[in-house]
Amino acid sequence: MMWATFAAAIVAGVLQGFSMAWPQFAWGDWLGITGQSMGWLQCLSLALLAALLLHIASQEREYKASASYASKVRKRSSPTSQGFWTAGVFSTAAMCSTWGWLFVSMHQFGGLPEWLAALAVLLLAMALSLYFAITGGLWVAIFRRYLLQSRLQEGRYATHRPEMLWPELKLGLTGVFLFAALWTLAELARGQWFTGFPWGAGGYAHTQSLWSAFAPWLGVYGIGLISAGVAMSLPLAWSLLMASRTRAWQYLAISVLGVAAVLPWGMNQSQHTWTQAGEKMVARLLQGNIPQDEKFIPGQGIRIALNWYGEELRNSRETLIVTPETAIPVLPRNLPDTYWQPLKDKYQAQTAHSQNQQLALVGIPMGGAGEGYSNSVLAFGAAPLSYRYDKQHLVPFGEFIPPFFQWFVRLMNIPLGDFEQKKSNAGVLTWQGQRLLPQICYEDLFGEEMAQYFQNESQAPTVLVNMSNLAWFGQTTAPAQHAYISSMRALEFQRPVIRATNTGLTAFMDAKGKVSTFLTPFTRGALVGEFEGRTGLTPYARWVSQWGLLPLWLICGAIVLVLGLFSLRSGSRAL
Repeated sequence: MMWATFAAAIVAGVLQGFSMAWPQFAWGDWLGITGQSMGWLQCLSLALLAALLLHIASQEREYKASASYASKVRKRSSPTSQGFWTAGVFSTAAMCSTWGWLFVSMHQFGGLPEWLAALAVLLLAMALSLYFAITGGLWVAIFRRYLLQSRLQEGRYATHRPEMLWPELKLGLTGVFLFAALWTLAELARGQWFTGFPWGAGGYAHTQSLWSAFAPWLGVYGIGLISAGVAMSLPLAWSLLMASRTRAWQYLAISVLGVAAVLPWGMNQSQHTWTQAGEKMVARLLQGNIPQDEKFIPGQGIRIALNWYGEELRNSRETLIVTPETAIPVLPRNLPDTYWQPLKDKYQAQTAHSQNQQLALVGIPMGGAGEGYSNSVLAFGAAPLSYRYDKQHLVPFGEFIPPFFQWFVRLMNIPLGDFEQKKSNAGVLTWQGQRLLPQICYEDLFGEEMAQYFQNESQAPTVLVNMSNLAWFGQTTAPAQHAYISSMRALEFQRPVIRATNTGLTAFMDAKGKVSTFLTPFTRGALVGEFEGRTGLTPYARWVSQWGLLPLWLICGAIVLVLGLFSLRSGSRAL
């Protein structure tokens, strides 16, 4: 029976991963959904896991009156362990299907054998699934005590009486709040502990759903909290309806009223604007489309990158020019003087009174063997402008080597694979009426870290700039997933996002997270567009800039603690 449960958990987990951005296979092209995020699928697949956990928690053989019988059953099979393994299998499948592109980067570009690359992805998914496995085990363990108390109160399998409506609803709400809190704690732990790896958090599937209205209030983890609660409410509501058919209309009426109350609010909030329109600016975003397997080869990718980006930077006439991450793949000191200095002079020769001033944000590695290397952004503009931003949140295994894993990284051929986290004082760049916040690729997964720049409303960024190189992941769902991550940042802070990437998605996004214009992925070209800077703060920006994600930790932790303590009390009375 457990094998059937695990098989169902695997299917649900794969659908969970696909909800972040539907892959090219599995009828995506035929259905016209390739690359799309689907919030409804994320909620539905999580509801399937919730149904499995509810089934495990509701195993009636465990509710025999005889304590000796129950102890024998527990020795043979523990529902808590079943919940643990079921949630673990689900989350492992979800992460593997979400991060399939890691296999491409490690095998195709890192040089790992296929079996070892696949094993590495599986082991990473299994390790991070422990948070969610613990969630499943704890939920089953705690909720079973409430079930036991409820069934003893109403009499084992007794006919449901009208006066039992509120206790049943209370039981359902307990299961919903408990699961939502536990699942959110698991998401928070995955996103923050051990440098954090929040790619694939459930909330990212909802950038195009009605629930995106909650982003300016609660952020991506708050949306995940709501999604988890709704997911568990579906099987619990069905269970109540089936157990209390004589009052099915009452449960149905309550559900309809709940939806009727929330739906108008969500529709209204989706149109609500917390920020104000500011200055407009024309920008030119560069997409070099340098193949990753050639990018750091002197006679191939390096030559193409230097020639193409150099020409674009010299000839562009737009107000703002943005290159991707490491667009110039060579340290400045290794560049010929005839290349680097004239490029800087073009922008620095401008004065404060010059007409048509220009600013260039250039991705380039910096540093040396003695001081260490950094993944950086340099700004070229009118003197005395001096701006350098060094990437602060590095990618484990890709940009820095975690302790005890040097042996693994040595198996891969990753150029510039051991950057250092520099103490960079640079952040917001004020220029021509805009306050720009450059972020390098992976950094835009951490909205709570980005929020530090929103503490002072008068100095908060007016536009978010992401500079990425996603060529590492080939033609997978990674570029689409990363675009939805940027879209979530736009929704949370109600700021436009401009994205310059090596292979895509290079795009302009408005303050509602909608893509206004973009370049075709895996093509070489420049995208010219206009964005409108925004001022003002969303509720999310206000509280997360002050306290980080601590309020979510405390609220969810308090729910689990209170319900867990009450379950112990209820269970002791029942026994």
